[in-house]
Amino acid sequence: MCRFVIYKGTSPVQLSHLLTRPCHSIINQAFDSRLRLDHRRPINGDGFGVGWYDAVHDEELGSQPCVFTSVTPAWNNANLIRLAEKIKSPLVFGHVRATTAGSLSLDNCHPFVFGKVMFMHNGGIAEFPKLKRRLQVDLPDEIFNTVQGNTDSEWAFALYLSKLPDPNAKTFTPNVLKQAMFDTIASLNSYAEAFGITEPSLMNFCVTDGASVVATRYISSRQEEAASLWYSSGTTFSEYAKGGHYKMSKADKRENIIMVASEPLTFEKADWREVRTNNMIVITPKMNLLQIPILDKFYVPPTDPASLNRGTEFAAAKGLLSPRSGLRPVEGTLAAPPISV
Repeated sequence: MCRFVIYKGTSPVQLSHLLTRPCHSIINQAFDSRLRLDHRRPINGDGFGVGWYDAVHDEELGSQPCVFTSVTPAWNNANLIRLAEKIKSPLVFGHVRATTAGSLSLDNCHPFVFGKVMFMHNGGIAEFPKLKRRLQVDLPDEIFNTVQGNTDSEWAFALYLSKLPDPNAKTFTPNVLKQAMFDTIASLNSYAEAFGITEPSLMNFCVTDGASVVATRYISSRQEEAASLWYSSGTTFSEYAKGGHYKMSKADKRENIIMVASEPLTFEKADWREVRTNNMIVITPKMNLLQIPILDKFYVPPTDPASLNRGTEFAAAKGLLSPRSGLRPVEGTLAAPPISV
């Protein structure tokens, strides 16, 4: 399965500080994950992608994100290493891929882009070939014709675009991006129900327009745990010891940096907090961080003992779960009003 990382900051970050230098960066996780609950130690070697927005808007270049993808393993791509040392951005998406649906091709590498909107996925939509045609029926021609690959992830992105009031808009509010995500998950669940699909779908989706970020930790099950998702915030993210040992520092109450990742990028226990299963993280343009429950039939309130007893076997068997032992759970101070789907 895949892994992703998101960076949003008030100042640009050099891509190498996310992708190549940290000893547990997303690229190192691709071949040597030390936190993954999977004894198979799977390798994410089926390509990678990096997407970023220019720190300074240039009318000639436009507002669309820049994207660099390759089907080579991320750890063995000299161009990525060179570019990461020379590019800075205040908003970065990084993704390493292990093929589960779709062929090994550039068209299938995340992140996917439409106009200003950029999208990634970690997980898998259960029995996707059964519901693919039904999903396609709901897409307008403009969006249907933009799909270049054959992954469940890109078709999920197309479905997401169809939920936006205007996918070609120049600006989006956090609420618009958030509601489209709720509607996308609801539609995918309705398709699965219509076709009698009982296997859970793992829908860790993330989307941005360059100003706001929405990321979900979600599984269509009341009994199983979703693929792991963590966040970290502070004022500086820097190397404190040789060998790529990084940490997040917090000098005051400001949030200059917010990172979201499938797996922590550091081994510092205090740096990371776990996103609850079937919750959504929203990062606003002003760097406010909210956690919002996704209220549907698969949601289990944190006050329900069943929320602590979700099984880990399903996600762990797919290499999509990292341990919460020693890492602080997300605190209620970031909770926002729940929204039903």
